[in-house]
Amino acid sequence: MNLTPFNLSGFNRSQKTRPSAFTLVEVMIAMTIMVMTLVGVLAVQFYGMKLFELTKSKLGASDDARKAIDLLCTEIRSAKIIKIGNGGLGPTNFTECADNTPQQGSAIQIYATTNTNTFVRYYWDSTTNQLQRTFNGIITKTVVASYITNSGIFTAEDAFGNTNTLKTANHVISMKLQFYQIQYPIIQIGPGNYYDFYQLSTKISKRT
Repeated sequence: MNLTPFNLSGFNRSQKTRPSAFTLVEVMIAMTIMVMTLVGVLAVQFYGMKLFELTKSKLGASDDARKAIDLLCTEIRSAKIIKIGNGGLGPTNFTECADNTPQQGSAIQIYATTNTNTFVRYYWDSTTNQLQRTFNGIITKTVVASYITNSGIFTAEDAFGNTNTLKTANHVISMKLQFYQIQYPIIQIGPGNYYDFYQLSTKISKRT
């Protein structure tokens, strides 16, 4: 009797060519990895969008601030006489700070020459919360900055940052603007928003 030997190698090859299926554990692991990857991508996307809005707000605020103080800085640097006090519209609606009192107020009057009849006045309007500019105090005015909360905007300081109490000629003009809203883009400032506080400050001195 002839016996045909069993071909083990052929059996193994046929077994290896059969498609293998994923187990339930492998499927769950793959789904978990996919979900974690998707959550990570979405988190990065949301963070990038928030960072973009923050950057856009800062750039917009900085641009408005630069435009607001550019002319003021130029006029102060080239001024012959500078007076700090409180005032508004009207040729005589300005009260200069007296001697032996802190030289700080909501308005500044700038004279380009020694002629005291010609001046430019910057003042804070408490009804509109705006920093406004007027020439010779006439009714025509220009809005320099909006949404300002502080009234003591202008201060005369010495070289060490101390507030002057005398009307000295060689003082440094400090300007501080505190905003409750950024003008462009319109963003409220406060709890739950982008910023808790927004402030612009600069110091200018006259050219010798």
